[in-house]
Amino acid sequence: MSLRHLWLALALWGTIHPMGHLTSWLAVNHWSLTGLFAAWQANDAVTGLSWDLAITAITLTLWILAEVAVRRNWAALLAIPATFLVGVSCGLPLYLWFRSRPV
Repeated sequence: MSLRHLWLALALWGTIHPMGHLTSWLAVNHWSLTGLFAAWQANDAVTGLSWDLAITAITLTLWILAEVAVRRNWAALLAIPATFLVGVSCGLPLYLWFRSRPV
């Protein structure tokens, strides 16, 4: 398995595994987005992790934008919505998959 295939596998895992937990939590809590936001601030540990992921997502987005401006790899921009709609666990390996394509 090449490293490029590993990036794609990690992007798929980073989509399926966290989304499984998220959708099961949402199903139990009646799809309450306000409840989800409240859970992200349930205690200092969870709040710290939420901020850590938010800062990481913003940093990844800036990195993607900077590299796309230079490399003109427009398809890599798809990693930005993946990051904010799914999570960094999907967006980062997806971006690395786009970035590692043969030139």
